[in-house]
Amino acid sequence: MPVSPTNHPAFDEIRAYTIEHLNLEIKEYVHKVTQAKHFHMATSHNENVFLVAFRTMPMDSTGVAHILEHTALCGSRRYPVRDPFFMMLRRSLNTFMNAFTSGDWTAYPFASQNRKDYFNLLSIYLDAAFFSRLDPLDFAQEGHRLEFKTATDATSPLEYKGVVFNEMKGAMSSTNSQLADLIGRYLFPSNTYHYNSGGDPAHIPDLSYEALQHFYQSHYHPSNALFFTYGDIPVFELQEKMQTQVLAEFTAAQPALKVEPEKRYHAPIEVVESYGIEANDSTEDKTFIAISWLLGDSTDPLQRLEAHLLSQALLANSASPLQQLLENFSHAKAPLSLSGLDDSQKEMVFSCGVEGSNPQHNHAFLQQVLQLLTRLAEEGIDYQQLESVCHQIELSQREIGGDHYPYGLQLILTALPGAIHHQDPVKLLDIDPYLIYLREQIQNPDYIKTLIRRWLLDNHHRLLLTVKPDTGLNQRRQAAEEQRLQAIQKQLTAQQQQAIIQLSQQLLARQQQTDDADILPKVGLEDVAPQLDIPTPTEQHQSPPLTYFRAGTNGLAYVHLLLPVPTLAPELWQQLPLFCKLSTEVGVGQQDYLATQAWQARVSGGISLSLDFRSDLEDAHRTHFYCSYSSKALTRNQSAMLQLLGATYRETRWDEATRIQELITQRRVYKEKSIPGQGHSLAMLAASSGFNPALHFSHQVSGLKGLQALQQLDDGLQQDAHAFETLQQQFQTIQQALIQQPVQLLYVSDSDWQTLKPELQAFANQQTYTKTTGPVLSASAAQQAWLTNTQVNFCAQAFATVPASHADSAALTVLGAFLKNGYLHRAIREQGGAYGGGASHDAGHAVFKFYSYRDPRLQGTLDDFHNSIDWLLNTHHSADSLEQAILGIISGIDKPGSPAGMAIQAYYDQLFARTPEHRNAYRQRILAVTIADLKRVGEIYLSKTPRTAVITHQAAWQQFAGASAFDTQQL
Repeated sequence: MPVSPTNHPAFDEIRAYTIEHLNLEIKEYVHKVTQAKHFHMATSHNENVFLVAFRTMPMDSTGVAHILEHTALCGSRRYPVRDPFFMMLRRSLNTFMNAFTSGDWTAYPFASQNRKDYFNLLSIYLDAAFFSRLDPLDFAQEGHRLEFKTATDATSPLEYKGVVFNEMKGAMSSTNSQLADLIGRYLFPSNTYHYNSGGDPAHIPDLSYEALQHFYQSHYHPSNALFFTYGDIPVFELQEKMQTQVLAEFTAAQPALKVEPEKRYHAPIEVVESYGIEANDSTEDKTFIAISWLLGDSTDPLQRLEAHLLSQALLANSASPLQQLLENFSHAKAPLSLSGLDDSQKEMVFSCGVEGSNPQHNHAFLQQVLQLLTRLAEEGIDYQQLESVCHQIELSQREIGGDHYPYGLQLILTALPGAIHHQDPVKLLDIDPYLIYLREQIQNPDYIKTLIRRWLLDNHHRLLLTVKPDTGLNQRRQAAEEQRLQAIQKQLTAQQQQAIIQLSQQLLARQQQTDDADILPKVGLEDVAPQLDIPTPTEQHQSPPLTYFRAGTNGLAYVHLLLPVPTLAPELWQQLPLFCKLSTEVGVGQQDYLATQAWQARVSGGISLSLDFRSDLEDAHRTHFYCSYSSKALTRNQSAMLQLLGATYRETRWDEATRIQELITQRRVYKEKSIPGQGHSLAMLAASSGFNPALHFSHQVSGLKGLQALQQLDDGLQQDAHAFETLQQQFQTIQQALIQQPVQLLYVSDSDWQTLKPELQAFANQQTYTKTTGPVLSASAAQQAWLTNTQVNFCAQAFATVPASHADSAALTVLGAFLKNGYLHRAIREQGGAYGGGASHDAGHAVFKFYSYRDPRLQGTLDDFHNSIDWLLNTHHSADSLEQAILGIISGIDKPGSPAGMAIQAYYDQLFARTPEHRNAYRQRILAVTIADLKRVGEIYLSKTPRTAVITHQAAWQQFAGASAFDTQQL
């Protein structure tokens, strides 16, 4: 166990706490003068993490905390450049850099494996948080501003602009975001959660620069701050940096902020609200119905764990009683995706609901839910189900993450709410004592009955929320915004008109200026590790092909069973991804889907079947496909997990017609809702689909074309009684084709696999590999427009390039980062107002892509894509700008994952011929790229006519001058 060195004398050590099963020592310190808290998590892990958080509890929906989060990162006392955050992204080997705004806190985290880089970033983050310049021009850029449509013409219409303004227009296009906002509004009538912390676009323009400054001065003070660190850097060094750069300049301030408990309702309330859809859309079967309860304190570890037990006992899977009701409610298409426990606020919220319904069914739904809860409060829930929930909680607690966020950051974010609300954050990490208590309590049948009564049936702080579609709401909102702007414009004096024009000119000049980057610290190519550290198998066998990685999995075992996909008929290729998605949601052998879901929860952390495919290293028009069954379990359950995996692989049932049709409808509903959150990825896939069979296949089955196909399939199943028979036969044919393929197995664990080896070898078969002839590339429109219910746009363009084995591939990869850093970020985000934009090279499929995300523009962004190429070819570029682009790519390549995740990635890379030698050679080619290489590949590959795809809405499309050249599809 690592031991923390002595702390800095400016801090008092409060306590030390060891969590054995996390191999973690946590020490709590308090700064003697300011009373700032510091929690240090000492480990031997070299990916060091830092986070500073402030309690931010706004009492309006202007987005002040969110806009401040953006603006604080736009220059500080020690680093007076306009964009130190994004500049450091390019001058760093970070494994994570970001900032978060939550409902009651704002946090600034980063992570790095490089010690020099870590302290560089620490200096930037500390100065940005405590000594931000808050330039009015940054507030205008990041928050909101008034600007004439033609910036220098005061007679042209007035518009709102700003990054956060457009970000939140995009975010609030999501029905999930709207529902979450409404639940918070009505369950919390009097405290901070009543408001939209990200900002409501209708209220963001109400925020003044002076109010932003006041919020900063009253919130961003050490007395209201929490410092968290994780890793192997001695705590003295960390605290010395905090003390000398920040804390020595402050004295104690007013007591830290806190959230008061919400006043409780004495009777449940019912609310009917609306959300906007396109004017020509049908309103039938598009209503959301939710029931929400306000529960207990999220910072109390026992209450939190009991709430998770209750939520998962009711909703964990299709075998759970409330989830069954949601899936089978006859007047809705799918369970509400927000159903479950939200423990992100001081007081937890439990919700259940349905979507794809109609308003008149809300009371029938409420009655059925209450009847079910009443029955469960009388009869209880089966002990085995409750034990399965405890098993899942234990599994999630023991699993070492890090494949998406750094593992240390995951631990910090778990602990953070306790500290934010002046409670013990350590107890939120060390839940083993409470899990033991829970396992004892569930043996008493009255325990779960009492929880149901206390928190649900007898809890009058309950909301019945019905949110129905309104075909005129979007237009009314837009009209209200325009009327507000017109009213402002009518009252403008000549002096005020000139001030607006001057502001836009000053902002443009500021955006175009070149700052002295040498003010900022940096790492260079000399600081890059000589080669990528790639896990290698501990043991391999050829008959059957078994690969074992010994990795630090903290008592978990991971198993993947892989089957090469044989040649299939075109209609079977179309259904293959759906086959994979449904395979683990239906029955197995003699057990129906309910029994199978319970089986999965009892012995594993879930089971999935994924379709994994990549283009050939030498020929991007050749693709290799595998179906991969995967699962994880505590090592004590790994034999039982293998039995489940084998039965699923061999004996999946396709005769549960009602279940399969429900799952398809649910998948359709969720994919339709997902567009506002992943529009840039879908647009890039659509634009790229004409160049490569693998990308064409993805677009046809998983992209926007795939959504259309899913809609047609769902409609057909509901309209044609014989349609299911055809689909069932297709699934059975795919299943039989896969079973006839040879098996490969991957096993990752920290335990000895000798006792398990015979069970793994039992999967062997004598089948001969059948070489795949994959789906073929067919013609598609070069310019595509997809119209859907969104308030913003997503733009993409794509160019055909070369595969990863080609000498030009590395330069193209660097070129994506180079164009984003040097041109696209400024043009699309800062000047254009989009939340994001950039370029990247998909070396695996030989496609170069431009994209924008939550974008107010169409033509302007497409022009920026083109202009960035001119900038590349016709501008002198510095060696520093090249180094920054390379560092960004290397940082992404070298980013660590979890021990299990890195082993699994190494296995799949090897499977698709991306050997360690290939990966390190490619990395070396990236390090060797020159400016001349970038210009050369830009001229060769980006001088052709690109393929274009945009996702937009009807109103924006009607104003787009180039619309007639596009193939337009309605979603």
